[in-house]
Amino acid sequence: MPTPLIPRLHLWEIDDQPWFPSFLRAYVQDGLTHAWTVHIPLLQPSSPATIEAETLLRVLGPSASRYTYIDFCAGAGGPTPQVERALNSQLSRARNKDTKDDNNNNNNNNSNENDQNENGKNDDDDDDDENSQVDFVLTDLHPHVEAWSAACKKSDRLTYVAQPVDAARAPDDLIRRYTEDKENNKKNGRGIFRLFNLAFHHFDDDLARAILKNTVETSDGFGIFELQDRTPTGLLTCFAFGFFILLIAPLLYWWSPARLFWVYVIPVVPFVLVFDGLVSCLRTRTAHEVEALLRTCGANTDGWEVKSGKEQFLWPCGYLHWIIGTKKST
Repeated sequence: MPTPLIPRLHLWEIDDQPWFPSFLRAYVQDGLTHAWTVHIPLLQPSSPATIEAETLLRVLGPSASRYTYIDFCAGAGGPTPQVERALNSQLSRARNKDTKDDNNNNNNNNSNENDQNENGKNDDDDDDDENSQVDFVLTDLHPHVEAWSAACKKSDRLTYVAQPVDAARAPDDLIRRYTEDKENNKKNGRGIFRLFNLAFHHFDDDLARAILKNTVETSDGFGIFELQDRTPTGLLTCFAFGFFILLIAPLLYWWSPARLFWVYVIPVVPFVLVFDGLVSCLRTRTAHEVEALLRTCGANTDGWEVKSGKEQFLWPCGYLHWIIGTKKST
């Protein structure tokens, strides 16, 4: 991948500033969530969150069902609840297809096997279906408990940690909670996969290295997903997003005159989304730059493999950029 002509600049974003009103920050974060989850027919093959789930399944392959996915910078929830639903739905379809193929292959076998019930369904099918599903966990240095609680009520596979979690110093009890079988006092066979959705560009180099070091030492994989990059098309996408908010805000926020006021009358929300989006482009690292940080983070990364790519989510210029690192099987 060629080096972008635009150098990386670690500038500041309005949404990160302590002086920015919290209620406006909530509106901006809701706008970012909609950027991940809204699907506009004809312009989008599917939402970026769904594309992220498809990318995880494609890149990780069968091992996708062997992780617990922890979002270490979940913000107000972002795309993770939809990623969870999409990935588990895809895992369920994949398992059903495999089961159907197995049944077709066994059509000539004895149908009265002792381990089958009268309907021809294996007694272990329910357990297999349960094992094919994966859990997602929302965490952040500044927890959004109210928003997370509402999201988690919609899925049994989505949970959250109410206490602050530092991605550079993941608590030992958090890691053990999702990797150990408490009843048998042993590992449960699931690894930890860290998610960074529209977040990794916020870290300066020192913090990024510290987070990668902690990731290598305590996790089995990580995924960095960004909706922008340091290219002219990345910058153009930010302007397109501002137009997109102005276009669909009445459909999203018809129930909230206050939100519409800050979108149309005093357009703070679209301005901040575009301004911060442009700054995010300038802060976003290439896969090569992330790998350079990974190799110099101070941890042994010899057993790690990194893949990267991009998937179009908005015609003609919107791309989801991804970097996925996994610990090689031994």
